[in-house]
Amino acid sequence: MAQSLFRVLDHLVYGTPDLHATVHTLELEIGVRATAGGRHPAWGTMNALISLGSRMYLEIIGPDPDRPSPSAGRLFELDRLVRPRLITWVARAKNLQATVAGAEAEEIDLGGVEERSRQRPDGSLLQWKMTDPRKGREGGIVPYFINWGKTAHPAETAAKGCTLKALKAMHPEAERLRNVLLRLGLDLMVEQGPAVGLVARIETPKGEYELH
Repeated sequence: MAQSLFRVLDHLVYGTPDLHATVHTLELEIGVRATAGGRHPAWGTMNALISLGSRMYLEIIGPDPDRPSPSAGRLFELDRLVRPRLITWVARAKNLQATVAGAEAEEIDLGGVEERSRQRPDGSLLQWKMTDPRKGREGGIVPYFINWGKTAHPAETAAKGCTLKALKAMHPEAERLRNVLLRLGLDLMVEQGPAVGLVARIETPKGEYELH
């Protein structure tokens, strides 16, 4: 049985070639300035966060100009981005190994489980486990999965003022993608469209805003 999207959605990933510029632009458009998140040394990236409700947030992620790109390239192909875009979404899972095994049984490859961390600007360390975000997941429509363990959820300290109202996907093979998501127990609306993409509808201090 598919779980309601808002019961499992952890965060949205909004990639940008320039984190500081995008944080500034979003502040002008929605009236909320994202909180500095921290750096991911292994990925050569840095992020900023906006809460979207209880245990949900928007992660704005871009290249860290103070660190070189890893040999495999930055996560989410950030080095190739020419404009900001909603790249993917992330779902919570209590047991990541079981999630990976269940996906394999449905012939869906989520990759292995990784342990990751980042340091906040205040020096505290966030630690989590996740499935492989580099795996090809239908252009980001299939999420990767995360478990924060005992770490405080990032939404708790992220900038407040916004609420996620809806998330949908578009894909030229919408029916097939709906089936893939249902096999993972996920209830995400997938509409027929000429291109692959995600659209989030967010209530902000300046009114409703679409992020895509």
